[in-house]
Amino acid sequence: MPNFKKYNYNQDAMVVINFEEQIQPNTFEFTLHHLIDQHIDLSAFHEHYNNDSGGRSAYDPAILLKIILFAYAKGITSSREIQWQCEHNIIFKALSCDSVPHFTGIASFVSRYPEAIESVFEQVLLVCDEQGLLGNVLFAIDGCKMSSNAAKEHSGTLPELEAKRDKIQRKIRACLKEHKKLDGRKPGERERKKQLESASNTLRKEFERINRFLKTATPRMGQGKKPKEVKSNITDNESAKMTTSKGTIQGYNGVAAVDKKHQIIIEALAFGAGQEHHTLEPVLTGIKQRYARTGISPDILKDQTIVTADTGFSNDANNHYLRREGINAYIPDNQFRSRDKTFIEQKEKYGKRHRDTLKGIKSVIPASEFTFNKKRKTCRCPAGNDMWLKNEVITSDGKRKLFFEGKLTDCRQCELKHQCMRNPSSADTREGHGRQVSITYTNGRTATDWMKRRVDSQYGKAIYGHRMSTVEPVFANMGTQKRLNRFSLRGKAKVQGQYPKHFVGQALATILFSA
Repeated sequence: MPNFKKYNYNQDAMVVINFEEQIQPNTFEFTLHHLIDQHIDLSAFHEHYNNDSGGRSAYDPAILLKIILFAYAKGITSSREIQWQCEHNIIFKALSCDSVPHFTGIASFVSRYPEAIESVFEQVLLVCDEQGLLGNVLFAIDGCKMSSNAAKEHSGTLPELEAKRDKIQRKIRACLKEHKKLDGRKPGERERKKQLESASNTLRKEFERINRFLKTATPRMGQGKKPKEVKSNITDNESAKMTTSKGTIQGYNGVAAVDKKHQIIIEALAFGAGQEHHTLEPVLTGIKQRYARTGISPDILKDQTIVTADTGFSNDANNHYLRREGINAYIPDNQFRSRDKTFIEQKEKYGKRHRDTLKGIKSVIPASEFTFNKKRKTCRCPAGNDMWLKNEVITSDGKRKLFFEGKLTDCRQCELKHQCMRNPSSADTREGHGRQVSITYTNGRTATDWMKRRVDSQYGKAIYGHRMSTVEPVFANMGTQKRLNRFSLRGKAKVQGQYPKHFVGQALATILFSA
């Protein structure tokens, strides 16, 4: 039998440790420690303290910033967990010089200083530029929908919340009515009375919460030329209910702009809306102002730096803004693949994708299979039958829209009507309608046509090919590797302060690996 030395993990030891020796060079913690001590100006935090003439001494912002950023880089966002790490983890103890801030102090530091955190983000960006990590050749923009610290069950329009409040009130009355009927003499009745009392107290709290919100709330309006009321949330009314690939969440859309050279995040903004098209101009304005403040470039967008984003950022207003400002952008519309001959074989190989099938709606032959003649204003269906022009309108942005409808005599006898129409039986009635399609086009002079020509060019296709490899790995690293996939704070101002923290650690890691 081998003779091994005995060991026991469940024991304590008195060990003499030099904290500075624990922070070894060529490690992430060394880069973080050195950068904050030598390169980052923390005076933006100092102005919030007023204890120089009296009061208890506070933890140095440098200490708190080191342990918080180190924790975020390790995927730790819980203040209680950060406190535990400072008590037991040797690297945390070394970064904090054996300080153990209470979790309430850590949480307060995270949520109280969004402007100061923004200053740190800019200074890290400036260090990246000094180290040659910013190429400033191509910026890729994308958004990532992240859950907020609010439940989607507490969302609704004001009429919906009023109806919910009234329903809760009726439930409270029903509980009280049943409670009065029970005299509580029998064991079963006593138990039931306790249940009703507990239920009524819970319902009363929920009623008061909704009622208090409705007394001060105003309808929350969405985006667009004719905005409609969107769902409010009684916990965090600046967050939004949005649909993601994994279901519906209550959260914020975190939009980030990434430099291509080393995937450094140069701008990070959080928006309380699922749509992305209205976020493009604020993000580009933020990039321009940030580069001017740091002295990297007085107007980086005028230097013909390439800007690219996915189809969610494409609309007429954005294209007009990009052309007017002279921004070298390549943002495709959602039909750009159908105009690319490269994807014709792919479509035949993998078939057609119909989003309607995901919603339980019958998929039909799409309008792209119909043959339009813009000059003659004619349309021919996949079966080869001519359709009649039902209506023609001019939209508010100057586009021409044509509405075509199939002839009833053709649709009734057509062999494709079950694949072409969602309700084929309607063609068999006298008051029915044939297949209806529409086409929208312009005279080729709008900003959208300008962007289409740019994206459809060989150079534009090559540029757009860099978008995914630039920005998608950043969100994958943040959400999957570091598990930073939700916000723990409430309110857009606090969320905006927390969002750049997710990316400071990635920038510091890039500085380390590129040194």
